[in-house]
Amino acid sequence: MRALLTILCALAAPALAQQAVPPSVGPAGAPKSARTQALEAGAKMLQSAAPMRGFDIYLVGFHPMKDAPELQMEAHHWCHQRNEDFAQCILFDGNTAEANMNGLEYIISEKAYQLLPEAERRFWHPHNGEILSGQLVAPGLPDAAEKALMKSKMNSYGKTWHTWNTGHEGHTGEALPLGEAKLAWSFSRDGEAVPAIVQKRDRKLGIDTAAKRRERADLRELARPQSGVDALKGRFARPTAAIPGVVDTHPAQ
Repeated sequence: MRALLTILCALAAPALAQQAVPPSVGPAGAPKSARTQALEAGAKMLQSAAPMRGFDIYLVGFHPMKDAPELQMEAHHWCHQRNEDFAQCILFDGNTAEANMNGLEYIISEKAYQLLPEAERRFWHPHNGEILSGQLVAPGLPDAAEKALMKSKMNSYGKTWHTWNTGHEGHTGEALPLGEAKLAWSFSRDGEAVPAIVQKRDRKLGIDTAAKRRERADLRELARPQSGVDALKGRFARPTAAIPGVVDTHPAQ
């Protein structure tokens, strides 16, 4: 499965080049000097980039901040599936060479989540809502491969920290990574995401979230109750509604 997805991601590269999503802000600082460029060129030839190999699964979704859920951002993930129960992702605010690295996410299986101490679980958000709503996508993959990838992530959890506010929906970003890292969460109910953020993503990448949702309807039978589904319930100015198949292990009253 991993080998198939790697091949398909490589084949999708030309499509991604035509669906560029540039960052909304750039870091403060002077342009690279000739000396810096020469050092980079030498490092590229002489040094190994081994830890970066394997970050070849590209996902795009949305993250609200857990303590301030109306602060929401589009998140571009490059992930490395280390084994069947653990993946690690680097997060960016776009998919071009100028994109800013603004966070990280670890993804674990339901089996691995069950091994976590109770106090640790408050940091891990559920993924079923992102998948069944159609919001989490793998741009450029054929539909069948994308669905297989989403199926493999059903009932999984993520621990996400954003280290740089490069722009929340409706808010401008900062020129440098300031302050503490922010714990991000997931959307588990319809209406939690600001409609504009999904519409903009779909327009930029040529994606139909509603169609993705319909195509994944049969994945509901795989969904089990997850912890954290109701963590943001009632904290939005908009009406929200349950997503079929997305249920909290301990539903909020």
